[in-house]
Amino acid sequence: MSGQGAWLSWSSGKDSAWTLFEMRRSGSVEIAALLTTITEPFERVSMHGVRLSLLEAQAASVGLPMVKVPIPFPCSNEQYAVRMKAAMERALSEGISAMIFGDLYLEDVRRYREENLRPLGMQAFFPLWGMETKQLAERMIDAGLHAIVTCLDPRKVPRELAGRPFDRNFLAALPPGVDPCAERGEFHTVAIAGPMFSHPIAVAIGETVERDGFVFTDVTPKASPPHR
Repeated sequence: MSGQGAWLSWSSGKDSAWTLFEMRRSGSVEIAALLTTITEPFERVSMHGVRLSLLEAQAASVGLPMVKVPIPFPCSNEQYAVRMKAAMERALSEGISAMIFGDLYLEDVRRYREENLRPLGMQAFFPLWGMETKQLAERMIDAGLHAIVTCLDPRKVPRELAGRPFDRNFLAALPPGVDPCAERGEFHTVAIAGPMFSHPIAVAIGETVERDGFVFTDVTPKASPPHR
C-alpha cells in the first residue's frame, strides 16, 4: 500500500476509529479523508444514528476532511450503489486509489466491497481482518478508546444497554453469542476519545427511542472552548 492515497470508510464507531489508529501507526498509506453515508431525512450517520454535528466534531479531532455520501430513506441496494459509485469517481478524480475498511470477518461484505471497487480500478484494504474480536475489543478499551452505544438490535442485545459506554462492564453484560465487536450488527457505537483523536469530544447522553426495530440513544456534542 505504500505511497497510495486512500479514503477511510468512517461509520463514526469504534472499529473505524481503531482502523484509523492502526493505519496511522503503521504509516503505510496516507489517509486523505473520511467517507461516511448520511441518511438524508434525518441528517444522521446511517445505522449508527449519530448526529451530523457529532460526526463533524470527530473529523475535527482526527484532523481529516469528511466526505459525506447522502442516501435516501429507505435506501435500496441499487440507490446505494449509485451514490457510492459517484463518491468513488470523485475519489479517483482526486488521486485516491484505495478504500480502507474496518471489517473483521464477514466474507460476503468483503467480497461486495472488492467487487464494487474493482471495475473502477480501486483497491480495498482491511487492516483489522481476521482479528479475534474479544481480544480486539479489550485492546481498544485498554488503549483508551472511549465509545458510546448509540444503536442496538433488541432481539440480540438488552434494550437497557443502549447509551452505555463500550467498556468491560458492557462486554460482560452481552448475551452469549453476541460478537464483542458487533460485526453482525448487534449494536453500533460512536467513538468520542482515544489515541486517534487530538482531544476527547464532550457529549451529552439524550433520549432513547425505538424505531424500525432498533433502539437508538441520542448522543450530542457539548459546546466547548477551542483547543489550542
